[in-house]
Amino acid sequence: QVYLVESGGGLVHAEGSLRLACAASGDTLSNYDMGWFRQAPGKEREFVAFLARNSGSTYYTASVKGRFTISRDSAKNTVYLQMNDLKPEDTAVYYCTAKVGLAGLVSIRTSGYDYWGQGTQVTVSS
Repeated sequence: QVYLVESGGGLVHAEGSLRLACAASGDTLSNYDMGWFRQAPGKEREFVAFLARNSGSTYYTASVKGRFTISRDSAKNTVYLQMNDLKPEDTAVYYCTAKVGLAGLVSIRTSGYDYWGQGTQVTVSS
């Protein structure tokens, strides 16, 4: 079992940047495909980004493509989400998540993932 803890959220002005971190313990992240989801008030949790464990392939939801980058530092057992050119509509709680099965297969559903962090709040002001 892997335990995930997010950090790096905060308040930022529009067009600003933040880097979220997801630190893992209990297991190595190289055993999992990793994802970031977000949930805005009154809305369902939605997929943001995916990183395949072996190939390192990435996949993004259309609204963040070109602005967000998911990456992994194996030495630190940490996954990151670099967020640039932030918009007010990016405001949400951001969750890190790990997927055990179907290695390398992108999943945009919350049900496709096995372990979740507690989330970190990102607020973008206009």
